[in-house]
Amino acid sequence: MKRNALSQLGQRIAEPPIAWLMKQTLEHPHIISLAAGFTDNPSLPLTETQELAQRVLAKAGSGRAALQYGASAGDTRLRELTIKRLQQLDGGKAEAPVDRTIITNGSQQLLYLLSEALFDLGDIVIVEDPTYFVFLGIAQSRAIDCRGVKLTPEGVDLADLERVLETLRKEGSLPKLKALYLVTYHQNPTGYTTQLERKAAALKLLKRYEKAAGHPIYLLEDAAYRELRFKGKDVPTALTCAGNERVIYAGTYSKPFATGIRVGFGVLPKELFPIVLRIKGNHDFGTANLLQQILAEALATGAYERHLKQLRARYGSKAAAMVAAIKKHFPAEVVWREPEGGLYVWARTPERLKTGMKSAFFKRALAQDVLYVPGELAYADDKHRPKPNHEMRLSFGGASEKDITEGIARLGRLLA
Repeated sequence: MKRNALSQLGQRIAEPPIAWLMKQTLEHPHIISLAAGFTDNPSLPLTETQELAQRVLAKAGSGRAALQYGASAGDTRLRELTIKRLQQLDGGKAEAPVDRTIITNGSQQLLYLLSEALFDLGDIVIVEDPTYFVFLGIAQSRAIDCRGVKLTPEGVDLADLERVLETLRKEGSLPKLKALYLVTYHQNPTGYTTQLERKAAALKLLKRYEKAAGHPIYLLEDAAYRELRFKGKDVPTALTCAGNERVIYAGTYSKPFATGIRVGFGVLPKELFPIVLRIKGNHDFGTANLLQQILAEALATGAYERHLKQLRARYGSKAAAMVAAIKKHFPAEVVWREPEGGLYVWARTPERLKTGMKSAFFKRALAQDVLYVPGELAYADDKHRPKPNHEMRLSFGGASEKDITEGIARLGRLLA
């Protein structure tokens, strides 16, 4: 037989690189993994979660309700607490109604739901160069055309964004452009945080090109790492900007509380909310109700904030260990930036030294039992520019401080 039973998506979808990287970490515990974005295992809130679960299950009525199906949009109390917290972070200026808030199985599910709600085959999304490579995997599976735009430490390069938009207009491709995707806080992979004025200006630019597109162009703000800031000042969301009716905001409780509790949330434009909700209904009827109740208790009792305070200090300490090791072991030609939050350091080698999956350097690093994320994975397959192949994403999230120091020392010897 020459044909198989798989759908076009089934035949097209590639194995996500994160799956291979996480498999190496889990199956080879002797490897020092500075790759997959695991969170810090010793700091997971085990005792707190046991106590929260006991509170939820202590009474027959609330306990049985927590073990029953919930609403597709999510638990009302958790949605209300989520928006209350978001408004506190944004100084009460965010346009974020509870009735446009949805609870999802991590922010990752929201990204996939949006790919179904917004994009047809061949549609276009503008992404940062570099960007979150798991989102690129979703785009590849859905046959979405990703166009890269330059990224600076302050956020998306506005002049380059305008250039990309103008190029699409001249090509006649603007009707296919549906969104600009930005990871705005301690970005995965670079660690950069997009400043508020960049968000406002990006929204203004997108609005200017909507007439030629013939439909809304959305700003998808992925704020997964917002609450993992251990230095510097917080930045308000794009929901506080003029034009926020075009903002899709994606957040998560997994990384700031516990990654095993796969609960995320989104604030959606009015016209998108019912569509995403219907698609989610087809996916799962609603996010696990027990997990939602545990998180609601964590927010209501202050346990979430107490844990977050400890977690920020922990990641600040681990980041300091990685920074000290890089300063000691990496050659001066390697360019990097000290993080203020998140889980990553982005390192750029001289262009002559390739760091990709098939490079001699990556293979030698594996032979030395140290793993990193090759920077090439974080760039879209955009034919309009060459894909860089001399960068590394180094995670201080999952490894111990001892392993961080040793892992960086091994990479430093290879770089030298």
